[in-house]
Amino acid sequence: MTNYETVVGLEIHAHLKTDSKMFCSCGLGARGKDYKVSEKDDPNIRICPICTGQPGTLPVPNKKAIEDTILLGLALDSKINPKFNFERKNYYYPDLPKAYQITSATNPPVIEGGLEIDLGEPKFVELDHIHLEEDAGKLTHDRSGDFSLVDLNRAGTPLLEIITKPILSSGKEAVEFMKNLQSILRYLNISDADMEKGQMRCDANISIRKVGAQELGTKVEIKNINSFKVVEKAIEFEVNRQTEVLEEGGMLAQETRGWDENKGETTAQRSKEFANDYRYFPEPDIPPIKTGKGTDFDTDIISNRLPELPKEKKTRFVAEYGVSNQDAHILSGNFDISEYYEKIIENIPESTVSDEVKRKIGKLTASFMITEFLGKIDDITESKIKPNEFAELIQMVNSDQISGKIAKDVLSELLVKGGSPKKVVESKGMAQISNEKELNNIVTQILEENQKQVEDYKSGNEKLIGFFIGQVMKKTNGQANPGMVNEILKKELK
Repeated sequence: MTNYETVVGLEIHAHLKTDSKMFCSCGLGARGKDYKVSEKDDPNIRICPICTGQPGTLPVPNKKAIEDTILLGLALDSKINPKFNFERKNYYYPDLPKAYQITSATNPPVIEGGLEIDLGEPKFVELDHIHLEEDAGKLTHDRSGDFSLVDLNRAGTPLLEIITKPILSSGKEAVEFMKNLQSILRYLNISDADMEKGQMRCDANISIRKVGAQELGTKVEIKNINSFKVVEKAIEFEVNRQTEVLEEGGMLAQETRGWDENKGETTAQRSKEFANDYRYFPEPDIPPIKTGKGTDFDTDIISNRLPELPKEKKTRFVAEYGVSNQDAHILSGNFDISEYYEKIIENIPESTVSDEVKRKIGKLTASFMITEFLGKIDDITESKIKPNEFAELIQMVNSDQISGKIAKDVLSELLVKGGSPKKVVESKGMAQISNEKELNNIVTQILEENQKQVEDYKSGNEKLIGFFIGQVMKKTNGQANPGMVNEILKKELK
C-alpha cells in the first residue's frame, strides 16, 4: 500500500485524415486518401513556399480539418466555441521552418466534453479542450551526433490536440482512454490514429499527492509516447520513481522526461521550472473563425456526419444479437472489428428468419470471433478469412454439419491459408457424424469400456453425462453430433 495517489493528464496528438495540409494545398502523399505510410516517400517532396515558411506567403485554413475537429467535439458531447481564432506560437526549432506554429490553443474550437472508460467500473474522463494546429517537420539525428537531417514533408499536417483534465489515476486508465479515443477517431473516419505509424502520439503529465489531498503535486511531463504499451509502462515507472523520491525525503523537480526503451525507464530531458513563454498572438493573416447556424461551419449540418458511435453500437449489439455486455464492448470498441462482425451475420441467410435465430447466430459468431480469432491476428483488415467465408463456417456449425471443435480446427487452418471452410471440411473428411446407427454403436462401445462410471451415473451422479460425451467426441475426433450423442446416452443409461 502507498500513501500517495496518482494523477495523470494526457495531451494526445492525432493527424487528421485530410487530402491536403492545414494551411496550403500540398498533398499529404502517403498520409492522404489511403493514409498508408510509404517507406519510399522521399524527404522534402511534399512542400511549398507556405509550409516551408517563405517570406510573403499567406496561410489558408483547411475547411475539412476544421469540420473534422468540430465533428469530434460533437461526438464527445463538447461545447463548440461560437468563435475561435488561430494564433502564432513562437519558438525556434530546426523542424519548424517559420519559427512559429499556427495553432488554436488559447481560444480553442472545442471546449469540455469527455469520454467514458470502463475497467470494471465506469469512469468519465473530462476534457479540458481540443484545438487544431499544424504539425512540425521531422528531424533525423545522425549517429555521429555531428548533424541532423530535416524532412519537411510532415510540416503543416493538420494535427488535433486533445487535452484531458488531470483525472486519470493509472497507466491502465490512460491506455483505456487512448484506445477509446482512437476508436472514436476511426468511427468518425477523420484519423486512422495508428501510433506505430506516427498518426497518434501523446504527452503524459504525471504527479502524485497524499491520499485525500486536493492540491496537485509537482508535475512531470513525459514527451512523445508512441505506443499503448509504452504509455502504461512509462506512467507506472514514473509513479514509482516519484514515490521513492518523496518517501526518501527528497524533492521532485518540475521537468520534462523521455522514455528510454532500452533501459525501461524515464530520463530527464530539461527542467520546466517556469512555463515556456511562447508569446502567443493572433495570426494576422487568418480572421477569427465563426461556427453555428448561417456560418461556413454550421454544427447542425456537420452533426449529420455523426455515425453510430461505439457506446450506441454496444447497446445495439446486446439488444439485437443477444451478446453479453463484455462481448459487445470488445466487438464495438474497434470500428473494423464491428464492421467485420456484422458482415458475417449479414452473410448468413438464417439470420433473417427471426429475432431468436439472429440472436443465436449473433452469440455463436461473437464466441468464435473473440475466443478463436481476434487474439490470433494483428489487423483484421488483413485477415486471410473474408467475412463471407467466416459466415460459411458459422452456418455449418449452426446447421450441425460440423461440431464446434471441428470448426475451431478449420478456423485455425483458414487463418494460415484462407479459402472455403466447406472445401477444408470435405478435403479432410471432417464432416459431423449424424448417422444414428453409427453413433449408437460408438456409444455402446464407450459404455462397455466405462462400466464403473455407468454404475456411478445410475447411482445418481448425472454429471457424468459430460464425461461420456467427451469420450465419444474423443473417439470420433470431435466429429460426432453432440446433440444426438446426448440423446442416445440418456436413452441408453436409463
